Amino acid sequence: MLYLVEHFFSIQGEGRYSGSPSIFLRFGGCNLRCPGFGETDTKEGPIAGCDTVRAVHTPIFKKNWLVVRSADTIDSIVASYTKNLDYMPDIVLTGGEPMIYSQNLVFNESVRRMIGAGYRVTMETNATIAPDFKRYPFYADVVFAMAVKLSNSGEPHEKRVNAEAIRAIATEGKNPFFKFTLDRTIIENGAREQIEAIIAGFKNEVFCMPLGESIEKLRIHAPAVVDFCLKYGYRYTDRLHVRIYNREEKR
Repeated sequence: MLYLVEHFFSIQGEGRYSGSPSIFLRFGGCNLRCPGFGETDTKEGPIAGCDTVRAVHTPIFKKNWLVVRSADTIDSIVASYTKNLDYMPDIVLTGGEPMIYSQNLVFNESVRRMIGAGYRVTMETNATIAPDFKRYPFYADVVFAMAVKLSNSGEPHEKRVNAEAIRAIATEGKNPFFKFTLDRTIIENGAREQIEAIIAGFKNEVFCMPLGESIEKLRIHAPAVVDFCLKYGYRYTDRLHVRIYNREEKR
């Protein structure tokens, strides 16, 4: 079953294409929980882990997810945003973890159609699951934003770092790049060593961004991340959607 949490039209806030007009398709479910990323306040109370709790906390939010039974549904959603545009925005597939659907026929057909129509498609993934590039060759034209998790996620190394999946995505996707989430504590306690171990042998771009789903939290961590990038030569990426819209949903 393919679950869609939400869809919206906004700017890309992170990574290489930051600032680009983008259609976001957020899929439900994730194979990680990332309890180390702190808590997000919700109507049901604080929930620890991913700051996009509505896409990963199934006990509360799954009942609101849309079951997508046909790629035509995704086509209609994309068309609803582009019908009055004279350009093609990016399409961003995010979550949760969209690659948990890498064997889902509807998901794969949707991606195939997007690529075939000429969209630039970015897959925001934790890079623990690689697509079958041989069976689904269109994935070679998908841009993978590999948000590999570090120890500050609270996940054990063997769960958050899949070397074989990273190798496949980093070498077979279209212009894939790494995107690491940092806070002040991990910068002081091993972020450099962890990043270098993950990217060893690859020449893909490396972006570092501050932890924080609110402007207040960005203020805490962003200066340290900038200094970290200046020291080691990584590319800094902010979270523009947070800077502009703070904690508004569908932004």
